Amino acid sequence: MTLRFTSRREVADDRQAVEKVLAALLPAATTDPARLHEAMHYALFAGGKRLRPLLVLAACRACDGQDRQALATAAAVEMIHTYSLVHDDLPAMDDDSLRRGQATTHVVYGEGMAILVGDALLTRAAEILCGSATTDGLDPVPPAAAALLIGAAGTTGMIGGQALDLASEGLHLPLGHLEDLHRRKTGALIHASLLAGGHCAGGSASQLDALGRCGTALGLAFQIVDDILDVTGKPGDLGKSTGKDERAGKSTFPALMGLEASRRRAVELATESRDALAALGTAADPVRDLVSRATERIS
Repeated sequence: MTLRFTSRREVADDRQAVEKVLAALLPAATTDPARLHEAMHYALFAGGKRLRPLLVLAACRACDGQDRQALATAAAVEMIHTYSLVHDDLPAMDDDSLRRGQATTHVVYGEGMAILVGDALLTRAAEILCGSATTDGLDPVPPAAAALLIGAAGTTGMIGGQALDLASEGLHLPLGHLEDLHRRKTGALIHASLLAGGHCAGGSASQLDALGRCGTALGLAFQIVDDILDVTGKPGDLGKSTGKDERAGKSTFPALMGLEASRRRAVELATESRDALAALGTAADPVRDLVSRATERIS
């Protein structure tokens, strides 16, 4: 089968569409309390790959859906993801000063305000997911998609993974435990983004099964690549600090497996992720392309 991969222009157009919806669903930076809303804009519009909302859109299309069915969901996913980054960067967590190529939110606005920014972004995402924040021309988020995303952000997903990450500092984790940690902390929201996109389109059981298997493999592959880049990347290329995991005494895939074995494992998982989409045919080519972009990236 010949794949028609998504062009740079198409990806850029999708990012622009997501940015437009994010701007429409977030209170203006001048809205009282202005300092809080200004900081929310600072965190949310700092750039970034927008991988998760792009996965939502691509999965919706793979199930024969239209963008209007998925854009509100995509915006909610990005707000959840950005909230997690703002909180992860706090001194009590990963203590980072650089994110998406700019000073982290707490460095610019203070720790207290950064906590509120994360809380506010998560709350705004919840408003979108429950249908109380909408914009003209967009479908509301289907209940099944909303439930998936809330669950992925919770104690059995992203927050639970972060708790395990904090508890594991200075410990030598077995590989299986490390994989479980990152399937929660990083993988859960990626997995849910694909499934949520499928639900937005009213995908069939077989379509959702394919997207779910793709997301499970992609979530872990993405984290392995992230661990590799923390060792080999440069802050100027990545837009964030490097070497922080080693300094914090965290178990990582390169530390447990070595760089070359980690690279091989990432390639295996990326292949598994793309192969899972076979039942969706060429309609899933944009998803396959995003898998490649996410796992072959340098930033």
